[in-house]
Amino acid sequence: MEKKIRVGIVQQANTDNIKENMQRLKAGIESCARQGAQLVVLQELHNTLYFCQTENTACFDLAESIPGASTDFYGDIARAAGVVLVTSLFERRTAGVYHNTAVIFERDGSIAGKYRKMHIPDDPAYYEKFYFTPGDTGFRPIATSVGKLGVLVCWDQWYPEAARAMALRGADLLIYPTAIGWESSDTPEEQARQREAWITVQRGHAIANGLPVIAVNRVGHESDPSGQTNGIQFWGSSFVAGAQGEMVWQASDRDECTHVADIDLARSEQVRRWWPFLRDRRIDAYQEITERFID
Repeated sequence: MEKKIRVGIVQQANTDNIKENMQRLKAGIESCARQGAQLVVLQELHNTLYFCQTENTACFDLAESIPGASTDFYGDIARAAGVVLVTSLFERRTAGVYHNTAVIFERDGSIAGKYRKMHIPDDPAYYEKFYFTPGDTGFRPIATSVGKLGVLVCWDQWYPEAARAMALRGADLLIYPTAIGWESSDTPEEQARQREAWITVQRGHAIANGLPVIAVNRVGHESDPSGQTNGIQFWGSSFVAGAQGEMVWQASDRDECTHVADIDLARSEQVRRWWPFLRDRRIDAYQEITERFID
C-alpha cells in the first residue's frame, strides 16, 4: 500500500482588514497548490484578528452563517486550486448561538463536512466561552478524497481523549487549526516551556494513535483592545509530525510562511504493527475516564 499526500500550510499574521486577510490567505493557498499540495490547512479564525482577547458583544457581528459568504469564497478557491481545504470560521447558528467551526472543502469546492470546536477555554486574553457554544458534532472524521480528516481546533489539541476518539473512528490524519501565543509578562523561560508543551502534547497524540499530525498556528502580535494586557504574541511554530511523532517540518515562531510537506499515510499501518496500542487498550478498565474527578 502506498498513499503519499502533499500538505500545504499557511501561517499568517492578521490585521483588522478582513478582506486583506482573506486575499492573502487566497494567495497562500494558491502558492501551496502550485507546489503540488493536495490538502491545505489554515489557522484558527483566520479571517479576523483574534477577537477573544476581550468580551465585547459587538464582536458577534463578525460571525456568519454556514454556508455563507466565506464558504462561498473558500469553496471557489478550493475548486480553482483543486485542493482539499481546511478552514476555520466564526459561525452564527442563530441569535445567541455561535460556534468556532472548522469547515472542510472537497477539491470540487463542495463542503465535505464541518467540525464545531468541543473544548472551549476561558482564560485571561482567551475569553472564548463568552463567544462560542461548545460543539455538538462529536469527534467524527470527515471523509475527503485525500483521506479521513480528524479535524479538531486549538484547545482541543491538549486533550488525548479527542485525538483518540478521532483515531477510533478511522481518522487518517489529526489536524489542528490554532491560535495560541505568549503574554509579554511571561519570562523567556516560561514562554519556551509553554511552546514546547504545545508541541510535545500534539506529538504525543501522533505517537499514541499512530497518526500524522498537522498543527497550523497564526503568528505576529495582536494588541488587547481593552489595554488590560500587552496583547498576544502568537508563536507560530506550525508543524507536521509523522506517525511516530517525528518532526517532518516546523515553521518559524516569528515569520509568516507557506510550506508544502509530504506525508506518507501508509506508514501509519506499519507503525501500528510495531506499536499496537489500539490492540492492547484495556477497554474493560477505563470506565473512570468519563468522570470529572474521582475523590
